[in-house]
Amino acid sequence: MSIVTVQLGQCGNQIGHEVFNAICGDVRGTHGLCSKKENESYRNACIERFFSEEESEVPVARAVLVDMEPKVISQTLSIAARSGYWKYGDRSHFCQKQGSGNNWANGYSVHGPRHKEVIMDLIQKEAEKCDRLGGFFTLMSMAGGTGSGLGAFVTQCLRDAFPTSFVLNHVIWPYGTGEVIVQNYNSVLTLSHLYQSSDALLVHENDAIHKICAQLMNIKQISFRDVNQVIAHQLGSVFQPAYTAESGSCYSRNPLGDLMETLVPHPEFKMLGVRNIPQMPENSLAYSTFSWPGLIKHLRQMLIANAKMEEGIDWQVRPPRLGSSIPSSHSTNKPPRFNTSIANLVILRGKDTHNVDLGSFRDPSLYTSWLNPGDAFNAWKTPRAFKKYEKSASLVSNSQFLLKPLDSVVGKAWNMFASKAYIHQYTKFGIEEEDFLDSFTALEQVISSYTIL
Repeated sequence: MSIVTVQLGQCGNQIGHEVFNAICGDVRGTHGLCSKKENESYRNACIERFFSEEESEVPVARAVLVDMEPKVISQTLSIAARSGYWKYGDRSHFCQKQGSGNNWANGYSVHGPRHKEVIMDLIQKEAEKCDRLGGFFTLMSMAGGTGSGLGAFVTQCLRDAFPTSFVLNHVIWPYGTGEVIVQNYNSVLTLSHLYQSSDALLVHENDAIHKICAQLMNIKQISFRDVNQVIAHQLGSVFQPAYTAESGSCYSRNPLGDLMETLVPHPEFKMLGVRNIPQMPENSLAYSTFSWPGLIKHLRQMLIANAKMEEGIDWQVRPPRLGSSIPSSHSTNKPPRFNTSIANLVILRGKDTHNVDLGSFRDPSLYTSWLNPGDAFNAWKTPRAFKKYEKSASLVSNSQFLLKPLDSVVGKAWNMFASKAYIHQYTKFGIEEEDFLDSFTALEQVISSYTIL
């Protein structure tokens, strides 16, 4: 099944480009460390998923690019075409000249309705090119105006136009120190609207990725491109083909559906995070060896201590002893900083994946009590290595990992709202104070649901 990617705003378009680059680089690599036949079926599954092989000599990304300014899209189109390995479709983009001025209301209430027909027409055409449509993957930032406001609007339109297709929103969480004065307003409005129309939100935090660039990738002067490449690497490690328990000897045909079924057992809980191990500069790989038990041990501790990378993990955090806790609604005696999960998916790629012991992820104490641990954990595997990593593991997790940042964003936005700061910037585009209150209420409910796990 094919996935149509919708890239929204500057951030969404730049990350989308890096994602297709990473996927294409992985498929073209001769380093698959597996049989020719395996490599071939991996390549075919990947191309069907992300590219259409039209009359052109190179694969064409199944993507629609949308921005309210032309600069980033024209750069993105030309860099992709110049690579010579893949490109975007000639008529798969839409841009305007005026931007959204970092204002969510401008993107959502003005640009959205004004350009709805053209944008949805592009998406419809892209969807019709798929033999079997698996769903939509949108990429956007929460802090600005186009990605967040127009992104929320387009997501609602996707839900209305394709009620039976999966919609997964990839969202970039802004730096805590702030890029935009009203980023907390934009974030609260984006999240609350996406929560209504999306099947799940896959979140990357800029602060965490920045740390990975500095500490694991040893980059001295970190650019947005560096950050985007790390995000693209993590997304590729999740969305490239793998075998699920149900798919047997064929690569999973419906990656978005499998992801939702595995990780989103209840519509109240749809925040997903990604961790990836090992992550290092490519030139260091030749000098590194990894064992599966070591990787799995680190990945599990990253999960329960809510660490975003394998360096600086708090090894003191332990799961609660089962039977020792009072009911979860009074979960005050939980170990400090323990990150409770609803569901986890581990994806293993590379050598000897069939022998890996994942029993430690099936430990019932990692999970909320209302879900059977047997249903809460799944593993996908493939002997085909990802990029140049002989062994690599990714963890996609529906857990309490976002509670702190979410609480902080809502708190900051509420403090601004209480003093009526910048509200007029939104009301002039038709977003009333009541809309803000609805958004606060919706997110308080999400925070409360995740807190009592």
